[in-house]
Amino acid sequence: MNFDFSWILLGLPLAFVLGWLASRLDLRQLRIENHQAPKAYFKGLNFLLNEQQDNAIDAFIEAVQNDPDTSELHFALGNLFRRRGEYERAVRVHEHLLSRGDLILADHHRAQHALALDYLKAGLLDRAEAALLKLEGTPFEEQARLALLANYERSRDWPQAALIARKLAASDHGSFDGRLAHYLCEQASACVANGQLEQALPLLHQAMATAPEAPRPRIALAALLASQGKIEDAYTALVQSAEASPATLPLIAITLAQLALRCGHAVDTLKLLRAHYDTSASLDVLDAIVALEAAHKAPTSSARDWYVRHLEQEPSLVAAAKWIAGEKLEHEQFHPQVQRALDHAVKPLMRYRCAACGFEATQHFWQCPGCQAWDSYPPKRVEEL
Repeated sequence: MNFDFSWILLGLPLAFVLGWLASRLDLRQLRIENHQAPKAYFKGLNFLLNEQQDNAIDAFIEAVQNDPDTSELHFALGNLFRRRGEYERAVRVHEHLLSRGDLILADHHRAQHALALDYLKAGLLDRAEAALLKLEGTPFEEQARLALLANYERSRDWPQAALIARKLAASDHGSFDGRLAHYLCEQASACVANGQLEQALPLLHQAMATAPEAPRPRIALAALLASQGKIEDAYTALVQSAEASPATLPLIAITLAQLALRCGHAVDTLKLLRAHYDTSASLDVLDAIVALEAAHKAPTSSARDWYVRHLEQEPSLVAAAKWIAGEKLEHEQFHPQVQRALDHAVKPLMRYRCAACGFEATQHFWQCPGCQAWDSYPPKRVEEL
């Protein structure tokens, strides 16, 4: 049987024409898809820049539908959902990314970090912890550890927080000795609250060894010893605290004066308080001096003259109110009303203010209830800042 080569000659041009038409159709479809996806993407970007988040989300969803393999659009969409507080939708987006088998390793780590942030923002601390632990050994390891530290502090898991703090310190992220001392003090405080005084004592001694200059461990130790009737030891702990951290003496001045009177160290304590007041005038130290002098058989007028001396150095409504409280006015019948007005006016001035977020409180906090920062409260009142 003879093969007819004429069919080949006729078929080659036909195959070429069909192949060319097919390539043109594919190229046209690709151009349409590429045109649609960037257009939706740039629409979303424009809405985002104009703070029109609802429209931006709709545009990004359209872009994702046109090109579901684009991971960057998924990240943008997930971040938008998280910023809007739609955490469930953000979680779904990032979980979808993690489920993709074609996702490169860098994007997988990025999606895992984004998912952990979703859980943190949603307050799902257990899920956030599990997600953050999976980032060990990744480029997001340091960020994950910082988030874990905040997570453990928020849930008051102090042993785990200490473990993460030591890892951060080992990776040259700065010293965490002060924070570790706070963790130990928090555990000691929990022991005291549960009546486990013998377990609290070694924790406080460990805190003092961890951060020798930190005032909180000695202040807590003094309170614990005083509650056990060990007044002399409690007084010694407060004196050591004042020597290690003179700036925090205003926090313990009144308690120090009370303990000094109980164990017979009023004269030495007066010298200590006066020396501190001469270098750094403080209303709390001033109150302790006045209380000690009044209890130490000093004339009342002499003790109260300290408030006048304070007013000569700087204007202070608090000092003026305390001085007037013991004065006899010309119209004495109006003294209670005047005193009430002054006491009401000085209340905001007697608060403590966080240096990090400005949160004000009537008591001093080692950790700000507002921003959770440690040691952000100065030891002086608002009027003295």
